[in-house]
Amino acid sequence: MAIAPNQKIAIVGAGNVGATIAYACLVQGVGRALVLYDADRKKVEAQALDLNHGLQFVPAASVDGSNDPAICANADVIVITAGAKQKPGQTRLDLAAANVQMCRDLIPKLLRVAPEAILLLVTNPVDVITYVALKLSGRPPASVFGSGTVLDSSRFRFLIAQRCRVSVANVHATIVGEHGDSEVPLWSSATIGGVPLHEWAVPGHGKPSVHDRAEILQNVKQSAYRIIEGKGATSYAIGLATAQILAATLRDESRVMPVSALLNDYRGISNVCLSVPRLVNRSGVEAPLPAAMNQAEELGLKNSAEAVSAVIRSLGF
Repeated sequence: MAIAPNQKIAIVGAGNVGATIAYACLVQGVGRALVLYDADRKKVEAQALDLNHGLQFVPAASVDGSNDPAICANADVIVITAGAKQKPGQTRLDLAAANVQMCRDLIPKLLRVAPEAILLLVTNPVDVITYVALKLSGRPPASVFGSGTVLDSSRFRFLIAQRCRVSVANVHATIVGEHGDSEVPLWSSATIGGVPLHEWAVPGHGKPSVHDRAEILQNVKQSAYRIIEGKGATSYAIGLATAQILAATLRDESRVMPVSALLNDYRGISNVCLSVPRLVNRSGVEAPLPAAMNQAEELGLKNSAEAVSAVIRSLGF
């Protein structure tokens, strides 16, 4: 579907992630008005200027940047990337207290200027921050959601494709639960070109063993830590992933994506934000889909919910 010319994306945080999301949106023609908001005036203005200098080479759009939250006025979607950075050796959950405090200050400011905006959380720990943003905003649960395990699932598919020497476009596999160490791979429903992964045995393209599966999951979990250790932050893949979430939202695609949003009585899980497959469209997110899981995967999802819930409770929510 065509995007209306006045659809506006506000990106909060002009660091590596925020700027790369803006860049990915420009290249893919997602949104027509992009604004960056950051407390660091020089940085946000410089990021906006740099992006503006490339407008000749992308679909028609406008870009602006400011340290005044008023720049987010009337945004259709507000993407929140601001917050303390994950340091080498830190888990995403270690960031919780600092970034929750940031939300307490930030969410009211944003909603004063864009009270009807969909809130898309990217700041880590994204499941905890999504839950906190939902409670602080008072917005309907459908309009507050996080990037969740969209990136984890992309990493998962890449590693399966690499192991089986096939195009990643032909791999369909999903990570659910926390965007973090307790995430759960849905091996039982993974496919390559419609062939269930547990039946995949193509000459020259391998058959993933139990050891392969363990190694793939470990690599998915460790990917961010490796990137942070090597270059300080992840940016490109999360930028592309977030641009796809924004495209599904603004274009009203009803695309199935494992985003993080409030669960209530989903396989016995309630009052926590976690990633399971949902339809993403102009209304935000719809009810979670009844994703196929075996008993071990369902137990893993419940354990993941408890890990995230424990952090939420420790923060007073």
